[in-house]
Amino acid sequence: MNVQMTHVELRQLVLDSLLQQGFEIRDGKIVLASCDKDALRQVHALAVEAEVRRAEPSLRNHEPRLLTYIADGSEVTPERIRPILIQVKAETEHARLFRYATLHWSIPISNGYGRRLRFLILDESNGKLIGLLGLSDPVFSLRARDEWIGWSFEQRKERLLHVMEAYVLGAVPPYSQLLLGKFIAMVATSAEVVSAFRERYGGHETVISHRSYSPDLALVTTTSALGRSSLYNRLKFRDRLLMHSVGYTAGWGTFHFANGVYESMLEFARANCKGTAKAEGWGGGEFRNRQEVVRKCLKAIGIPSDWMLHQVKRQIFVAPLAQNSREFLRGDTNQLDYFNENVSAYFEFFRERWMMPRAKRDTSYKDFCREEWRLWK
Repeated sequence: MNVQMTHVELRQLVLDSLLQQGFEIRDGKIVLASCDKDALRQVHALAVEAEVRRAEPSLRNHEPRLLTYIADGSEVTPERIRPILIQVKAETEHARLFRYATLHWSIPISNGYGRRLRFLILDESNGKLIGLLGLSDPVFSLRARDEWIGWSFEQRKERLLHVMEAYVLGAVPPYSQLLLGKFIAMVATSAEVVSAFRERYGGHETVISHRSYSPDLALVTTTSALGRSSLYNRLKFRDRLLMHSVGYTAGWGTFHFANGVYESMLEFARANCKGTAKAEGWGGGEFRNRQEVVRKCLKAIGIPSDWMLHQVKRQIFVAPLAQNSREFLRGDTNQLDYFNENVSAYFEFFRERWMMPRAKRDTSYKDFCREEWRLWK
């Protein structure tokens, strides 16, 4: 922006945006008119569109080539699918493909923060993209997760380094129509992911406290995109439950201000609000995070900070990577007894349990055309 908005103009922009997303204002609070999955997709639609606009300058010229990684349905033969896991490196073709694919998710996908591991799952039989897995630092406090682990504040402070959050996880069409999203959830608990974490972060130091990273990953957490998850619930490998449902988020956050409004809020906050960031390592800015920007900006323009309560509750899942993950995270033991299942073993099980029965029952995946994924005409 060349000219900073007044508080009256910004307030109206925020109100208009919320109404457009499907919120209503009742008794001074924002309320969702409907919480079914179609309505929840609509709530996120503006934020997704804003992400697409932000990505256009850097990705539009690459789109024709990136689309070649997306399979037409006719290019997928279920019997020949052979997944391979590829770790994404920054500033590469794979990094562009990862970012491009996330723009098609039904909710906006951040870049993650802090530590980060990104993977592409490709089909070796045809070179096409099956799906994505992205891991980043977890939030410090998450009641349902913390109660499941049973750790104290001090134990959490000491051992949270052994937990990662799957901030993006899923399959792309036509593979998603063959239920390969379930397989990618299995991959998140694989020996290959544990090994990649150990190789990437073993011996590294935290930016702020300068503590060394432990090379042991004990737990992966994730949340559903839209309410109750059909992807993660009852997901098993043989007799072992991989994803444990531990509750729901409180429906608190900032995504509903991330649709182009946030940039205006950030500029206003920089000019009118005082941040509380205390360490350059948090990003070198004056605010700790996006939540602080939104909270302080809302207050400055006369909107209650509890408008950050968007009511979109997501199911929380924890995926222990070892028999004794909880004991390890509580500090009761310093040795993890890993399940140690690899991607190949997971796929062989998944193939017979879910994929082949689905392929025989529903052949609609064959009708998918990659041109349906084109973002910019």
